[in-house]
Amino acid sequence: MTAALRRCVLATLLAVPLAGCSGDAVRTLAADAGYGPRKVDAPDFVTSSRPKETPDFMAVGVDAPRRTIRPKTAEGQRALESELEGARGRNVARGHAAESAGKGVGKGGSKGTAPPADPAAKAPAGSATPPPQ
Repeated sequence: MTAALRRCVLATLLAVPLAGCSGDAVRTLAADAGYGPRKVDAPDFVTSSRPKETPDFMAVGVDAPRRTIRPKTAEGQRALESELEGARGRNVARGHAAESAGKGVGKGGSKGTAPPADPAAKAPAGSATPPPQ
């Protein structure tokens, strides 16, 4: 036998057993011997939050079941669009009103007005309510 043929035979003899190492049997043997990751049970809150039965998934290439609800007609879509545009207009108007109200408050009032009363100040002598403490 030539040296090249011996190398080829040796490589083949080593490759065949090593190709089997990628299987699950070797992984479980290694884990049992303490070389692989240990199997850890999920905490109680995880197992209680997951469904007990496996969920049903739609297979690839299978059409979804037909819907029982029919789509809106063109007239229904136009009515929905007008309703949503009206709601958007009302929201924009409310936003502008809130913005203008906020601008007046942020300036602290106009000149000549009295500053807001200090709640820690004493009440007038004839007042029926006691001062805050």
